Amino acid sequence: MLPILAACALLGADPAAERMQAKLDRLDQHGYHPGDTVIFTSQEINSWARVEVPKAVPEGVRDERVELGAGTATAYALVDFLKMRQSKGKSTNFLIAKFIEGERPLKVSVRFASGGGLCTVYLTRVEIGGVSAEGSVLDFLVKNFFMPLYPDAKINEPFELGDNIDRLDVRPDGARVILKR
Repeated sequence: MLPILAACALLGADPAAERMQAKLDRLDQHGYHPGDTVIFTSQEINSWARVEVPKAVPEGVRDERVELGAGTATAYALVDFLKMRQSKGKSTNFLIAKFIEGERPLKVSVRFASGGGLCTVYLTRVEIGGVSAEGSVLDFLVKNFFMPLYPDAKINEPFELGDNIDRLDVRPDGARVILKR
């Protein structure tokens, strides 16, 4: 077992991230039976995020992690919004660029509601550098910074989980995907 772990470390592989990706691939390929529950541990989710976030956002995000709760999740990272926008080929006017440049701690809290093949992710709170954004300020940030980078994202509106998934159950120890019977 130790030689396998050493080989993975040398190759830069993360076994927990690979386990999660294998489960996601199997879900996509309908490799589970109706009624099965697929469990993603907190370790798998965090490892997968460390591998996948840099692919989605090549610059401007580091030290990402997720904490799960009962029907909730809180994501943490150090972010530079200007670098994030630039890495996606988005220009920013000079005045706004001066406000958003530089790395800051980011904390994003969400609540999940799921059932009947649908899921809604409710954005409940965002903190940037210790300052909380809610209401119209939060709406402005989502509209002007998040949605231009990820126009297909669904925030505060239901989306389909997939043709064989009934619901997503988020708990402190991990997330469970429950397949339709």
